[in-house]
Amino acid sequence: MLSAKMEDYLKTIYELQGRSDDPVSTSSVAERLGVTAPTATSMIETLAERGLVEREKYKGARLTREGETVAIEVVRHHRLLETYLAEQLGYDWTEVHDEADRLEHHISEEFERRVDEKLGEPEVDPHGDPIPNDRLEPVDESSGETLSEHAEGDEVVVERVRDRDAEELAYLSEAGVTPGTRLVVEEVAPIDMITVCLPDGEPVSLPGEIAEAIRVSSAEAGGSGEPSEVEG
Repeated sequence: MLSAKMEDYLKTIYELQGRSDDPVSTSSVAERLGVTAPTATSMIETLAERGLVEREKYKGARLTREGETVAIEVVRHHRLLETYLAEQLGYDWTEVHDEADRLEHHISEEFERRVDEKLGEPEVDPHGDPIPNDRLEPVDESSGETLSEHAEGDEVVVERVRDRDAEELAYLSEAGVTPGTRLVVEEVAPIDMITVCLPDGEPVSLPGEIAEAIRVSSAEAGGSGEPSEVEG
């Protein structure tokens, strides 16, 4: 049996390694989980001893196939729960992350199956993150570019929004920037501020750190552009 803390580490390494071909550094794991580097190092060593992680000294860690399977299952639980909370229980998308974090380690496979069936086997959660299928196949955690990578005049579609900061989500929800929203980059200011134009023509200025939290696809590349159903 793995503890909830162990599963949190595996999930974190999985999400981080999906964004780069390099091993995941201990410091990035520690930062994501809000622990010290020595604490993260100790847990990664424990996971390596259990065959769930391959650790390269001074470089970082990668999940073994067994570790990846565990991590994907936790990610699947988390994202299904977020979707269930939002669609069936009326939670706002700013609230579901922390609630799903508390529940993801404790649901049975039967409960998972029934939730998936009730929701119609959804492919993405309320933040646009892909939900792994029941075969626990890896999903693309690096899809899209951040909004901050785009230049003035670019037309994009919001695909995913980082879900770990409720204040960021509330800011974006109030601004009307949610998955499925079509945006035109109006201005990229040197003061780390990006102004985008919404479908109704309303300009919205976003600080650089929030623009970094938004992953988009080019509207010309076939982004969905479907109206978002996320409630603010």
